Amino acid sequence: MVTGSSIEKSIVPLRSFVSSPMRHGRLLLAGDAAHIVPPTGAKGLNLAASDVHYLCRALIAFYKTGAVDLLDAYSDTALTRVWKAERFSWWMTSMLHKLHEQTSFEAQLQLAELDYLASSRAAQTSFAENYVGLPYGSISISLLQRACPHRLSHPGVGD
Repeated sequence: MVTGSSIEKSIVPLRSFVSSPMRHGRLLLAGDAAHIVPPTGAKGLNLAASDVHYLCRALIAFYKTGAVDLLDAYSDTALTRVWKAERFSWWMTSMLHKLHEQTSFEAQLQLAELDYLASSRAAQTSFAENYVGLPYGSISISLLQRACPHRLSHPGVGD
């Protein structure tokens, strides 16, 4: 394999940002326009896809039936998921990175958190659920049935 020289090396800041609400009149924000998460939890693309999932259903409902329920609920629905992902990314970042000069107490807390994750089945289950992705449970099934009745023919879809 032929490789080239490195053009630039720098430290990427670990930052978070959430625009709340994610709707401003007729402007609906999604993905990085609405929220930034540190790369530690690998949630950026997942959250963007989640936003598009909710926004797509809302726009389909609006253009098919004129219903505005899902559009009106979009920001709150998406932000519920965004804040859960932000919390997970913040937790994971603070557990795995030394973000500032730590006191011995803070360093011991960080090690205790890592030890708990490594030794507790409950902590590992919670970690796996958050890392893989939380279910799409924030949309009311009745709103989805009105918006897309042909797509919800199986029980449990959209729950």
